[in-house]
Amino acid sequence: MMMAGALLLALNVCGQENVPAEKKVEKKVTSENHDVGKVNFKVSADVVSSYVWRGAYNAGASIQPTLGMSAGNFSLTVWGSKEISDLHKEIDITAAYSFGRVSVSVADYWWEGDKFWEKEDNSSAKYFNLDNHDTKHRLEAGISWTISERFPLSVAWNTMFWGADKDARDGKQNYSSYVELNYPFTVRQINLTATLGFTPYESRNMYGTGGFDVCNIALSAAKEIRISKRFSLPVFSRVILNPAAQDAHVVFGFTLQ
Repeated sequence: MMMAGALLLALNVCGQENVPAEKKVEKKVTSENHDVGKVNFKVSADVVSSYVWRGAYNAGASIQPTLGMSAGNFSLTVWGSKEISDLHKEIDITAAYSFGRVSVSVADYWWEGDKFWEKEDNSSAKYFNLDNHDTKHRLEAGISWTISERFPLSVAWNTMFWGADKDARDGKQNYSSYVELNYPFTVRQINLTATLGFTPYESRNMYGTGGFDVCNIALSAAKEIRISKRFSLPVFSRVILNPAAQDAHVVFGFTLQ
């Protein structure tokens, strides 16, 4: 299983966005269609007032860089998050392939960077520990579908299938799952997205839910503010409600690209 985990991680190799998306304010992982054989690269970074992923607070003000590569319908994205004033550090890698309006992905989540002081004595917190029974990596498979261009509602299902998402009682995989619906629309040149996210069954370890539970209701707004003729700054804000945790968040951020 360790060799299988290492192979999946190398190919890859929750969440996703978030990511981070989503993990992350929501992680931003996109698959765009390009001419076959043409490789495109993207470098950007978000600066956010707090880091909230799938309705759950993860860290305070953070810098979240992205390095992405796409060729045809395939994309590979490395996304990170580093808390500005504290210890939280995360690295996520996502491979995705789109088939028209359907996209499939495999993501590797690792958010144990804040445990650096334990790494000498606790090997499970180390990045290159790929033992399925001891690793802190989490592998997640996802599939999403956008209904149409005229009705751009997207539905995504994500399930963690390998790594640290284990049941503490018997050590078996929890297969924690998260379902999210997103509907983008525009009002007075402001791009808005309405989000509904829920767990279809119990996921106490990952999302803190005891069964079917809504954990993410959000409204996101994004707009480019023109600074000069050659430079504009994309800014965004999100209002996020988590009924399952009885919590709420407001996040502001901007993107450098």
